[in-house]
Amino acid sequence: MSDGHLFNNISLVGRGGTNPGQLRVYSGGVLWKKQGGGKSVEVDKSDVLGLAWTKVPRGNQLGVRTKDGLLYKFTGFRDQDIASLITVFQTTYGIQPVEKQLSVSGKNWGEVDLDGNTLTFLVASKQAFEVSLADVAQTQLQGKNDVMLEFHVDDTTGANEKDSLMEISFHIPNSNTQFVGDENRPPAQVFCDEIMKNTDGVPGGEASVVTFEGITILTPRGRYNVELHTSFLRLQGQANDFKIQYSSVVRLFSLPKSNQLFTFVVVTLDPPIRKGQTLYPHIVMQFDTDVVVDKPLSMSEDLLTTKYKDRLEPTYKGLVHEVFTMIVRGLSGARVTRPGKFRSCLGGYAVKSSLKAEDGVLYPLEKSFFFLPKPPTLILHEEIDYLEFQRHAAGGSNMQYFDLLIKLKTEQEHLFGNIQRSEYHNLFKFISGKGLKIMNLGEDQSTDGVAAVMRKSNDDVVDPHLERIKNETGGDESDEEDEDFVADKDDEGSPTDDSGEGESDDNDSGDEEVPAKKKVKKEQPSSSKPFVSRKKAKDDDDTKRKKPKKKKDPNAPKRALTSFMYFSQSERENVKKSNPGIIFTEVGKVLGEKWNKMSAEEKAPYEAKARADKKRYTDEISGYKNPQVSNVVPVNDSDSA
Repeated sequence: MSDGHLFNNISLVGRGGTNPGQLRVYSGGVLWKKQGGGKSVEVDKSDVLGLAWTKVPRGNQLGVRTKDGLLYKFTGFRDQDIASLITVFQTTYGIQPVEKQLSVSGKNWGEVDLDGNTLTFLVASKQAFEVSLADVAQTQLQGKNDVMLEFHVDDTTGANEKDSLMEISFHIPNSNTQFVGDENRPPAQVFCDEIMKNTDGVPGGEASVVTFEGITILTPRGRYNVELHTSFLRLQGQANDFKIQYSSVVRLFSLPKSNQLFTFVVVTLDPPIRKGQTLYPHIVMQFDTDVVVDKPLSMSEDLLTTKYKDRLEPTYKGLVHEVFTMIVRGLSGARVTRPGKFRSCLGGYAVKSSLKAEDGVLYPLEKSFFFLPKPPTLILHEEIDYLEFQRHAAGGSNMQYFDLLIKLKTEQEHLFGNIQRSEYHNLFKFISGKGLKIMNLGEDQSTDGVAAVMRKSNDDVVDPHLERIKNETGGDESDEEDEDFVADKDDEGSPTDDSGEGESDDNDSGDEEVPAKKKVKKEQPSSSKPFVSRKKAKDDDDTKRKKPKKKKDPNAPKRALTSFMYFSQSERENVKKSNPGIIFTEVGKVLGEKWNKMSAEEKAPYEAKARADKKRYTDEISGYKNPQVSNVVPVNDSDSA
């Protein structure tokens, strides 16, 4: 870039641990961007209060202090970079970066330097450590000579670090001359008062601009009072207290909940807040959609017309979630994402779904997918490798649902299940309109392929029990079965199990008629309905007999095979040779995957065989009449389970 100097492999240290990225120093200010995107830090030239560089292990560190009291530390500079930094800051900013030397003596007796919101502990005039008073949660005077500083632990401070600073204790003897006191106010009390003057969020610190009381937060779960300050927001609950710097706010989401009187407002963070060992990159708040509030801001007119000009107004009146979002956006500068063009079949902005056994809603947004409320999962379109529509794994009565698999370029997968079948068309149009790759569409990359994909993902995917029964019975289906279970005779399947290949031998290829109730029991062995019926029959009459099985006609025409069945017959042995030791049930899965990846030209020979066989069956069945079988051997109900 012609304007400014660019430094690679520079890490931002402090809150959230060490994040590598790229630093640009230009005439307008300092801009740091995290490697791989996401978090960024930008300091305007007019906001720079002081600059300092320090020799640290394995490089050099640049400290940028702002007028808001924040201190940003960037490390990873080479020795030859220091001269360039000093030159650009002198010529462009008119500021001379000062050098700070670190004390490595290990001594803990020294002096304290309070500069704005930064506390520096000096040993022999060299810096031993420095902390930001903006991260101090509480200041306590213990006894007459000790002062303890407690730091926010469950916030963005050290969220990615294994060890975090929790507290520091200072001993100030009565002989101290830096903080002069008297009999009623010893030096330790003077030091404590000085700390409190420069600490926001504690008595004497920065007051809140506005407060929203009793807000329901789903992650981390609880009811909190949300205080919005000029440099941070605070979540105050009965058991937890979170303090979040606006520099950690990446984006805001305002998403109405489908067909309910609630709206999600999500604050996305980088680095995340931490509660114990759990990290929360998304704060999910739930607001009553119809509640109207009137919120004046506690902010001076000068500050409102200078720093927050065109960003904030003196008073806000409107729906509570809109007011909250606008104020946070004005204070933090973060962008707001709202629902895009997608609409569900019911007119909502999301579809009901489940993730990791948790029920929720999936929002298809213009640049991402967002699952809420728990676990909140944000997936950017640019991170997606492909999507795949799948038949719902539960089968049976749940065939009115389907699953959506999203695989990322990092090989990570997210399976969103229990999506109603009626939502498929809208989801398909949205996803295909975004140009995202749909794995199991094959050549059908248009809305004309929707019906075919739905059949493949629901009707034509082979169920092991159903296919086995079809092979035994000739495929005659009972009216008692779920119509979604019945494969369309004119469609070609996309199998998922070897038992559904449909290969038939002399024992399996007939048109034997099996009583419908028995078929239902085989297809749904875990169903409670057949079990209850059988138990009731036994309780009422132990001698009650099951309906007799009709005898198979050996002269009945052999059922026609599908194209996939012909493919399975020709490729089964090749699969076994290519996968020594493969179990029987895995063979069908391998064949199904190969079949799904084949082009239309590759499938053509098998489809031709299927058409010819279907014509043969049609001709043979037209003149066939199944004889009635009169000799039926009764079977005891207890033996037919």
